[in-house]
Amino acid sequence: MPLTARQRQTLLWTGTGALFVWALVALGPVLTPFVAAAILAYVLAPLVAALQRRRVPRAVAAVLAIALALLALLSLLLILVPIVQKEFTLIRAELPGLVASITSRVQPWLERTLGVTPQLDAASIREWLAAQLAEGGDDLLATLFGYAKTGWGAALQVVGTLFLVPVVLFYLLADWPQITGRAHDLIPPRWKPEIDALLGETDALLGQYLRGQMLVMLTLSVWFSAALLVAGFELWLPIGVLSGLLIFIPYIGFALGFVFAAIAGMLQLGPLAGFVSVAIVYGIAQVVESTWLTPRLVGERIGLHPVAVIFALLAFGALFGFVGVLLALPMAAIAAVGLRRLRRAWLDSDFYRRESGQ
Repeated sequence: MPLTARQRQTLLWTGTGALFVWALVALGPVLTPFVAAAILAYVLAPLVAALQRRRVPRAVAAVLAIALALLALLSLLLILVPIVQKEFTLIRAELPGLVASITSRVQPWLERTLGVTPQLDAASIREWLAAQLAEGGDDLLATLFGYAKTGWGAALQVVGTLFLVPVVLFYLLADWPQITGRAHDLIPPRWKPEIDALLGETDALLGQYLRGQMLVMLTLSVWFSAALLVAGFELWLPIGVLSGLLIFIPYIGFALGFVFAAIAGMLQLGPLAGFVSVAIVYGIAQVVESTWLTPRLVGERIGLHPVAVIFALLAFGALFGFVGVLLALPMAAIAAVGLRRLRRAWLDSDFYRRESGQ
């Protein structure tokens, strides 16, 4: 039976969509700077629009928005990188001795409490750690360049991140209304009401989530920095800011910040005092963040559960690489809106409401 014209068009556009998705997967390393620029353009577009409403030309507004973003990133790097380098040097010098000290205390405690005599060779552990840390830190830049030389894909990612992102971001911000308008014109008229409602709900969801998470990160950065300063940490500012920024990754980020702070605290204040200080500071932060900050600033109604965010990061990262990581949060928001609508449709369906025996 021959296909109708409508069926042929459906097959044609379905195949075109599948080919487009395949191209996205195949060109992942090349698309990374463009995807990153598109996400940044989405974040900075409201700022450009606000400047434009104040009669600032759109091109100038785009340059100002990019300059502010780069200034914030540069300030953060200037604060964190030198002090993290110093912290790494300290860890390399002191961590083997700290491990030996902890081992000498833990082994007798295990023998007295549990009757267990573990075979812990402090000298071997110290030598292994010294060997692992001996070449780190000083050759970081050389390592990055060596990685860039391993293949064109890695080199393109480095070049794209450093140079292409600001250029692409400028053109996207300058032409953002035209780009979104042309994309909207491609939607079939019969689908526009549904898709407009879906995109509007997704935009509100994602905007609320990002604004709330930024407020949570800022609040916790201030708390971590102030609390670590009172506890006597020398590197209270970089550790506090880094821990606050890592909160964006649910649970995993908190754990990474805790481990980094605990190592620094034990090296500076001693094993027991350093660990207890960090446990108190980060324990209070975790309780306040989960019971008050996130529900109040982010909102429980947005539907982006922390477990869903972690799953989206891992799933899209495994499927599409670094591009997938960049797209994970927007796609998780779209999925949350879609599932919410699907649930409403299911509860309103005749199949769900039908009485037994009918």
